Amino acid sequence: MSEVNSTTVFGCYEHVSIPQLGIDDTIAKIDTGAYSGALHCTFVKETVRESDGKKVLRFIPVDNHRHATETENYSVVRVRSSTGHEVRRYLITTEINIQGKNYEITIGLSNRRKMKRQVLIGRRFLRQNNILVDVRINQELDTNRGDIL
Repeated sequence: MSEVNSTTVFGCYEHVSIPQLGIDDTIAKIDTGAYSGALHCTFVKETVRESDGKKVLRFIPVDNHRHATETENYSVVRVRSSTGHEVRRYLITTEINIQGKNYEITIGLSNRRKMKRQVLIGRRFLRQNNILVDVRINQELDTNRGDIL
């Protein structure tokens, strides 16, 4: 077993804020089974800004139309789901606050309307920031606790 230095421990759910996108407090799922993270966004569209002709990405984070966002700083990747379906995913880098600490995160924008949580944090972020997950922490935020398999 490797030695763990200056490790932060998260629960499987954590309260998070993403101030740059107007997200003050939401519950994120911390998912070691997912490689990358995802943020629920709608109306995600690449377009050309009329004022200067630059390519931009426009989106509405967590269905909050008041915080409709436009950015020049994004990338596009192809991701494959566990079912083998391949889709284009737009990635942005922003700041996220978890447990009172700010982190830089690169996160994918996707429609998570059918998911229970609007923010998913995957193991890439966890590894980059030396974070362990203890599923005993924040158990009260787990809405599936009473479910039987």
